[in-house]
Amino acid sequence: MGRNKKQKRKNPGEQPGRLRIVAGKWRSRLLPVAQVAGLRPTSERIRETLFNWLAPTLAGSKCLDLFAGSGALGLEALSRGAQSVLFVEQSTVAIDALRDALKVLGTEHASVFHADAVEYLTGRPSESYDLVFLDPPFAADLGQDLCRLLAGGDWLAPGANVYLEQDRDQSRPDLPDGWRVLKEKTTGNVRYSLMRVE
Repeated sequence: MGRNKKQKRKNPGEQPGRLRIVAGKWRSRLLPVAQVAGLRPTSERIRETLFNWLAPTLAGSKCLDLFAGSGALGLEALSRGAQSVLFVEQSTVAIDALRDALKVLGTEHASVFHADAVEYLTGRPSESYDLVFLDPPFAADLGQDLCRLLAGGDWLAPGANVYLEQDRDQSRPDLPDGWRVLKEKTTGNVRYSLMRVE
């Protein structure tokens, strides 16, 4: 997940170095978080709000989790009924921890790809996705570039949703043609948006 975020206030149930899946078939499962500088899983509070937004469309969806980090978003999606998730992450340490977590959960509906997410989007996808999670390092301010790359390739299925986390002080990206913001909220220093691609 995104790096270089300011320290966020934790929910009482959240444990340092542990990721708790909020709901679904793996509800309340605790998984270790890789010790990678600046890595902060998306908070339980934000995940709960996001997946309430996604509830009508999540079941059976194909998901792409870019800057996957701990895998918090993609794992939550699988727990709640997504068909599959491709996790893309640059850190070898985070990749190893994520693969271990997937083994512990016993899922065959996930794959992990070791790559820089921006470079990955310059390639050609093997399939299109119904839902894309974007949680880049806040300091890099990559929202605009990521939206452009997604829109310029064959990454997105018709009616796809794109989720973006940013620092609340960063400018919102100019959306590509046919994109619109469905939901947006600010929690602490994080602004998070759900966009629909028509």
